[in-house]
Amino acid sequence: MRTCIALLLAVMLAGCSAEPPAPKRFAWVTGLKPEKAAYYKQLHANPWPSVNRRLKESHIQNYSIHLREIEGKLYLFSCLEYTGDDWTADMKMMAADPETQRWWKETDPCQAPLPEAAAQGKIWSDMEEVYHLR
Repeated sequence: MRTCIALLLAVMLAGCSAEPPAPKRFAWVTGLKPEKAAYYKQLHANPWPSVNRRLKESHIQNYSIHLREIEGKLYLFSCLEYTGDDWTADMKMMAADPETQRWWKETDPCQAPLPEAAAQGKIWSDMEEVYHLR
């Protein structure tokens, strides 16, 4: 009996001390229209609180967008961590959110999708993670 209790306590304590699962990481790239760059940067300098709230409610953290000019063209690189357990459902909830839809009506016209994304009716192209230091 003592062995069973000791084993049960060890399992319970191990479960309490275990780290939560690592977030899933995602990254994308898209173009940015030069004539819209200043407006895009202005929007993101003061994002709407409702949009940030929706991102957090969708289990998104450490979200950033970076801008880079390459051979005279502007590109946006986006990366985030997802801590939820149903990416598809969370993204559907975000897409259904009226404030997020209103935000996208402002940001989408600023972006210039890469050809493969445009062919799929998408704005952002998926990127493959090749290294991550944790």
